[in-house]
Amino acid sequence: MCRPGLLAWWWLALPAVGFFGLVLLHERARRSVRLAERSVAFYEKGLARLEDRWAGTGESGADFLEETHPYAADLDLFGSGSLFELLCTARTRGGERTLARWLQTPADPQEIQARQTAVEELRPKLDLREELVLRGTDIRAGIDPDLFSKIAAQWAESSRFANLSQARLLAAGLAACSTLSLIGWQLNWFGPRPFFIAGTLAGGYALLLRPKIKHALAGIERLVHDLSLLSEILACLENEQFTSPRLTQLRNQLDTDGLPPSGQIAQLQRLISLLESRKNQFFVPIAALLMWTTQVGLAIEAWRRNSGQAVASWLAVVGEFEALSALASYAYEHPTDPFPEILPSGPRFESKGLGHPLLADSACVRNDVQLGAPLQVLVVSGSNMSGKSTLLRTIGTNTVLALAGAPVRAESLRLSPLMPGATLRIQDSLQAGSSRFYAEITRLSQIMDLTQASVPVLFLLDEILHGTNSHDREIGAEAIVRSLLKRNAIGLVTTHDLALAHVAEALAPQAANVCFEDHFEDGQIRFDYRMRSGIAQKSNALALMRSVGLDV
Repeated sequence: MCRPGLLAWWWLALPAVGFFGLVLLHERARRSVRLAERSVAFYEKGLARLEDRWAGTGESGADFLEETHPYAADLDLFGSGSLFELLCTARTRGGERTLARWLQTPADPQEIQARQTAVEELRPKLDLREELVLRGTDIRAGIDPDLFSKIAAQWAESSRFANLSQARLLAAGLAACSTLSLIGWQLNWFGPRPFFIAGTLAGGYALLLRPKIKHALAGIERLVHDLSLLSEILACLENEQFTSPRLTQLRNQLDTDGLPPSGQIAQLQRLISLLESRKNQFFVPIAALLMWTTQVGLAIEAWRRNSGQAVASWLAVVGEFEALSALASYAYEHPTDPFPEILPSGPRFESKGLGHPLLADSACVRNDVQLGAPLQVLVVSGSNMSGKSTLLRTIGTNTVLALAGAPVRAESLRLSPLMPGATLRIQDSLQAGSSRFYAEITRLSQIMDLTQASVPVLFLLDEILHGTNSHDREIGAEAIVRSLLKRNAIGLVTTHDLALAHVAEALAPQAANVCFEDHFEDGQIRFDYRMRSGIAQKSNALALMRSVGLDV
């Protein structure tokens, strides 16, 4: 027979064990559900891009937009429905920043070739890209995206502790003395005096180290989610083997003696989790007794001394890999888009079947564009809404993709290294006190300055100088185009003013006229968006005014 009360304990133990087992199973089930939901979201976003439903659903990159950049705003690189939003699949700020930099800064031919080869290798690795999405946690909410980079920069500084090992040993010894003296007091081995002496010494030492510990821990507790994601991404890359030179180089940067980078980051994450436990009100007395903040702070400082200087390199590897993965996703989802051929010398831009990558393929009308000696400039005339500005954006956006190392929306594209400069979204500014005309000539001056560099300029000038009278406009436009041609630039100039179309005749054979036309059908204006040789012979401005009810 069982002793009285023994059966009751078993009855309590069995449900407790069952409860904890169910908790573990529930947590595992919740994790599986989160992974499944994230996987579904990954493929839903891919389908949205394939079905042209992606605009406004992803990261816009609007904070990367610089108003003074020579083409970022003009070519819709950032913002809702932008090229960045279409391309970006990065989960870290470093990946977003790297992709944004590639779009804003044309690479040299060797770098473009290296990226193309890496993207080509990553293109079929759908499982790897999905794995990157499933790793880690979602960290957008409540996290300063640049905090990690700021703290990583601080970690590269010299340590404030002259002898860190000695400081750690002394803190551990004082905490042990306080703990043992308290236990001895409670067990009546001796009186309270040893505890108060040990506690006073421990508290004094903690106060002495407090400024240095505070500096070592500044903002670090907010990194816990970022660290989880970084550790998971690094672990994913550490398990991969690549053949292309760029990916192999990135992978080799993660090779270290001893614990791999993902493990070292996980160590720091565990230390930060231990640090956060001091906020538990029930743990506060124990934390004070053990000098918890001081000891964990010293352990984090020791981690920083051993691994901190490598964090910036690890962040750079993850950022570049995510940027390459973003371009690979675009290449995978657009299998008919080819990589451009980068010519060693120029300036040159030769395309067939060129279309705008932000337009749905069903609505994208493609044109052939050839620029290079002897033909350096196309003067594009045509009526409103006929496709002149879209042609400029098509050329500029594909140039950005090509010089970033991505495929392009064309049947084929051959181009030399070029530096785009555009005037497609020039606006007046009330704050700056400048008119649209002044803003335009300021940008034109900026484009002229770009021609002084070794890389030829690709200029995309929309409705050139339309903020002034026809006489000054004709003289100024011809002078600007002549100056650009003398500086080895190529590009396009659009105009409504048919008088400006004669500039091409004066500059032939370096310049030529092309045009877009429209026609009336069933009482409505129709456009075919096809570029033709010659000068547009009519305008549709009055017809458009009448179509919206204006009495003209």
